[in-house]
This record gives sequence, structure tokens and C-alpha cells, in this order.
Amino acid sequence: MKKTLDVVIPVLNEARALADSVNVLAAFLSNNLNDYEWAVVVADNGSTDATPSICQSLSEQDSRVRHVRLEQRGRGRALKLAWAESNADVVAYMDVDLSTDLSVLPQTIAAVDGEGYDIAIGSRLKRGAQVIGRSFKRELISRSYSLIFRAMFLAGFQDAQCGFKAVSRRAADDVAPLVVDNGWFFDTEMLLIAEKNGYRIKEIPVKWTDDPDSRVKIISTAWEDIKGLLRLRFGGLRQASREIARNR
Repeated sequence: MKKTLDVVIPVLNEARALADSVNVLAAFLSNNLNDYEWAVVVADNGSTDATPSICQSLSEQDSRVRHVRLEQRGRGRALKLAWAESNADVVAYMDVDLSTDLSVLPQTIAAVDGEGYDIAIGSRLKRGAQVIGRSFKRELISRSYSLIFRAMFLAGFQDAQCGFKAVSRRAADDVAPLVVDNGWFFDTEMLLIAEKNGYRIKEIPVKWTDDPDSRVKIISTAWEDIKGLLRLRFGGLRQASREIARNR
């Protein structure tokens, strides 16, 4: 029996890019991950444009494309719901702009499914990564943020925020529900909780091309990230660890 894989794409008002991205991803999965029973899950968190109708149309065209709808916004919230509703052996996610080259996806899935890692993450900062078109400002903020969380928590990974990750069923069930943040900090919080509680993380260098139409507000997102790190540093991480220990 084939193992199962759900690849989640969280979206908010992405009517322009959604159909093309889903079709590219589905074609790649068909050609490169045919050892899995796979599905693409579009997690729409509060879109007000044509995104919901496009999701419905894509699902009608291909039964392997599913969608979930949340009225509340937040990438972390969308991922938690999609993963909680999934029964797949491996769950993954990527950004709708497909900034990360899909060629590394089989390696990312294999790290979780075949190599014994609990989480595999794409990295723009690890040696061997290729980053194309990123501004100096974004690069500086990304590297500064990496330095801050690694210094605060002695983390072994460098790039927490790259939108390209695969997670084992165990980690999705154990760790994701304990993440408090429902926005962009979700990734960092999940990884820090996982690493501090013995879940194995593999960081894989990727080829990443900047999306000039990115909706991420750099300054406000960075400030929310800093507040999230302080919350974890002063009690949040210990509380999550106690929950994991209680459930083991």
C-alpha cells in the first residue's frame, strides 16, 4: 500500500496565482512522487476575492485537489486546521508563489518518510542554497532574525521562515496543536518546540526566487516575530514542553 502525502498551500486572496501554481504542483507530484497517494490541499483563510470559487473549480477538475475554508485569517491557523483534518502519513506545505524550486521536494519528503526525521525544512541560509532576486534589506533582516533566535535558544537550524516544510504525522499531531501563534511566527514556534523536545529536524538548502508581489509586511512581521520569541523565552517554551511530556 502506498503511503499518503498532503501538500498544503495556505492562501489569502490569491486568485491571480492560485490555479497556475496548483496545476504546476500537481504535475510535479504526478511525475516525481508517484510512490505516494498524494493530495494538494488549498487552505483558504479568509479570502474575499475569487479564491474560493477557484478552489472549488480546481477540486472539481481533479479529485486530488481539495480545499478547506477558514473565515479567520492567519497562515498558522490555516496550517493547523489542514493538518488536523489530514490523515496523511506526511504533511507538507509551501507558499502559493512556489518561490522554492520544487526539485528539492522529493528530498524533503524522503527526509521525513525514509530517514527518520520528524521535520524537514527548506533553507535559504544553509550552505549550498541559491537565493535569486532578494533585496539587501530582506536578506539582512532574515539573517539577523536567524542570529537572534539561534542565540536565544541555541537552535540548530538557521532558516525558520522559509515556506517549504514537511512534517511527520507524529510531529503534526504532537507539536502543531501546541503552537500559540496563528500567523507568520507559527513556523519558528513549531520548530523551537519540536527541537527542544527531541524531534529531529533536517535543514535542506534550496533554490529560492524572490516574489516581487510578496504580501509579507517586513517590519510588522519582524516585530511580531520578536514578540513571539520573547513569549517563548519567558515561559511559553517550557509550557509547551510540559504538555508534550504529559502526553508521552
